[in-house]
Amino acid sequence: MDTLKAEKRDMTTKAKKLRRDGYVTGNVFGREIDGSIPVKITKKDADRLFKSKKRGSQIMLDVEGQKMDVLIKDISYNAMKGQIEELDFQALVSNEKVHSVAEVVILNHDKVQGAIVQQVLEEIAYRALPSALVEKVEIDVAEMKAGDVVKVKDLPIAADKDVELHTPLDATVVMITVPHNSAIAEEPAAGDEAAEKTDKAK
Repeated sequence: MDTLKAEKRDMTTKAKKLRRDGYVTGNVFGREIDGSIPVKITKKDADRLFKSKKRGSQIMLDVEGQKMDVLIKDISYNAMKGQIEELDFQALVSNEKVHSVAEVVILNHDKVQGAIVQQVLEEIAYRALPSALVEKVEIDVAEMKAGDVVKVKDLPIAADKDVELHTPLDATVVMITVPHNSAIAEEPAAGDEAAEKTDKAK
């Protein structure tokens, strides 16, 4: 399991200053935590981890030597600045079900020829014990063709008895469609053909 180092945050220092100093702010909450634990993480460590981890990922959070099994509950990303600004973590308890999401990952997208792969859902919402958490749902579209559709009920996560799905089973996850060709020339009308012949005869 990936480990992310964090330090307890002094709340007298504003978040804006910490971000200027190269930190990402965050909070850890959970059933066995009184209130929450405000933390700060170096931007370098946060960027490194989130190249492979997303919302719904399970990681080990090391807060000044205190290690906690946590779920990444929320990521506040500033698209204008291209950086993570805030992170929320939920400390996991073995016998407590948690709400989470599984990222939908499309495989072999480039092998679909003459059709368009349309990803309708980016993630699947569910509830499960920490031991049954699902980080990613992979869909291989290599053998799919125009007209094929994958719904939530078709995914392995839907058959997992330890997972309580919140996204509807009939929701479409991926569909393969035929591209519209806007470059097809229109057939000339009969009146246009007659006018063209008359012009040529002059």
